Amino acid sequence: MAIVSNILTPTPPYTGRRWSSRLYPGDLAQTRRVRADLAADLNRLAGLPNETAENLVLCASEMFANAVDHTLSGQDVEGRVIRTLHMPTTRTIQVAIVDDGQRTDTAEFQAPQTPDHSVEEWAEVERGRGLLLIGHLADRWGTRSVMDFPFCQGLGTVTWAEFTLPEANR
Repeated sequence: MAIVSNILTPTPPYTGRRWSSRLYPGDLAQTRRVRADLAADLNRLAGLPNETAENLVLCASEMFANAVDHTLSGQDVEGRVIRTLHMPTTRTIQVAIVDDGQRTDTAEFQAPQTPDHSVEEWAEVERGRGLLLIGHLADRWGTRSVMDFPFCQGLGTVTWAEFTLPEANR
């Protein structure tokens, strides 16, 4: 009888690599699970620097918290959030959070954006630093509608962060 290890061996990066999408309830209590699942998925990528993995996990947890806090994902008892992870190229890895769309208690749709504060104001605010943090840690980040049709605005937003892998990972 052969013994087969259940430990997944990390594999090298390649263009188009995709991990299975993960679906979570829209509850801030799920943040720990989001972080743990992403860390486990990233462990399957050979040569990923620890700092890059930690930054990916931190950005994903901030995006998840924003989705739960500011969209229908966290307002509706059946709200949910999807996390995706893929490599557009052998040197880039992208994590994305997909929310359920506009809350029913807001008048108009607003895409996620970094608040405009002075240095002094940032020193005093207690909330709203998540996107600023993502902008600092990720090489690129952004948002887009889930559906690219004018009449579908507010049905969901994809917030993504992209990281460049060091040359040695090739």
